[in-house]
Amino acid sequence: MELLAGFLVIWITVILIVQNSSNVEGRFHYHKKQKNKASPVPSPAYSPDPSPPAPLNPPPTVPSDPSPSSPENPTPVPSDPYPNDPGDSNSGSTFDVMSFGAVGDGCADDTAAFREAWKAACAVESGVVLAPSNYCFKITSTIFSGPCKPGLVFQVDGVLMTPEGPDVWPESDSRNQWLVFYRLDNMSFTGSGTIEGNGEKWWDLPCKPHRGPNGSTKSGPCNSPALIRFFMSSNLVVKGLSIKNSPMFHMKFDGCEGVLIDELSISSPKLSPNTDGIHIENTKSVGIYNSKIANGDDCISIGPGCSDVDIEGVTCGPSHGISIGSLGVHNSQACVSNISVRNVAIRESDNGLRIKTWQGGTGSVSGIVFENIDMENVRNCILVDQYYCLSKACLNQTSAVYVNDIQFRNIKGTYDVRNTPIHFACSDTVACTNITMSDVELLPYEGELVEDPFCWNAYGAQETLTIPPINCLQEGEPQSVVEASKYGC
Repeated sequence: MELLAGFLVIWITVILIVQNSSNVEGRFHYHKKQKNKASPVPSPAYSPDPSPPAPLNPPPTVPSDPSPSSPENPTPVPSDPYPNDPGDSNSGSTFDVMSFGAVGDGCADDTAAFREAWKAACAVESGVVLAPSNYCFKITSTIFSGPCKPGLVFQVDGVLMTPEGPDVWPESDSRNQWLVFYRLDNMSFTGSGTIEGNGEKWWDLPCKPHRGPNGSTKSGPCNSPALIRFFMSSNLVVKGLSIKNSPMFHMKFDGCEGVLIDELSISSPKLSPNTDGIHIENTKSVGIYNSKIANGDDCISIGPGCSDVDIEGVTCGPSHGISIGSLGVHNSQACVSNISVRNVAIRESDNGLRIKTWQGGTGSVSGIVFENIDMENVRNCILVDQYYCLSKACLNQTSAVYVNDIQFRNIKGTYDVRNTPIHFACSDTVACTNITMSDVELLPYEGELVEDPFCWNAYGAQETLTIPPINCLQEGEPQSVVEASKYGC
């Protein structure tokens, strides 16, 4: 019996041990099943599973780019002329002129600060020279030269101004130009600010006469500076700025290629002499868009050596209109081709669409299209003048710039009756040829209809009847054909 009792005790003990081991294993499996569910934060004594399973909805794979898009490193917008935000003065590529010692009170000379900021921005890709808002910076005549790293931006959000007139202009500075951008590629001149030329005292210098109110004369500029000049540069963007009161030309491009001008406001008084809005010469592949220009001379002037110029969405006036020329001065050769002017408004202006050449020149003007032009109270709406002269001392010469393939399409509006609205004064020896007139309707702003357009040695075709009628335009070709070798470009 004692042996049997001992056996029973051992058997019961074994059963209890097996049951306890089974219960522990059961609790472990239950605990693991709960890991797919949200669970409370474990206590400090809790040791989580070191290899938890993946969540039900795994996040997208993080890009391997070590510099992902962020506010400090924004992804560039394709249409943006610069990849970094110039307004972010903390950007490593933005050089605020205030950090280089600019005062910005409109009195201190901030030239040195701008030159140092330019030097720093020029040395890095997508560098930005920033003239911040709420400041007025006065600088003297300066050449900002390259070559620089690509993507350079000169951004003016405040006011940038010249010294106030010739009496305070530094004697050592050029009086031909104020800001010059030289030998640059892929550069932008932008901002929401103002470029102030302080031209009033320059306009009154007693040099050459300039027509004033009621036909009187006023003194004009003498050796006055152009406000902004781009020289021997390429792939340029000029956008968003307000440019005012230049002593002479507001903006000039010379020897450039690939220029985009957009959303500019250019203004000076109606009688401010020689204050052309935008002047280009020896420059190719130019687009001028969505801008407003009011000044005392040509709204846009196109000089010799220009081709592939597109002008659209521009409002001119008061001004002297859009001009090709003057060309051929001092018996020089001038070549201008492939110019289109479309969807433009010209208001309260001395001229509308004008081609002007000097006697004695050579070369040609060809492939010109003026289309969808609205005019209001314009004195000479359509004008080709091959006898251009600034005095009465010009001598008659047999050579002339050849004017060929000029189209005037959908030109409508009103004219000042003091002049005939259509005037073709072509050379005696080098006729104007292939002039096309289509949907031209010009009515008097006030007074009676002038029914006598002027033509001299001008050949072309009227695709539709014009108002006023232009019966003086000769059909076909002239008897003498110009020598292509002499007048071709």
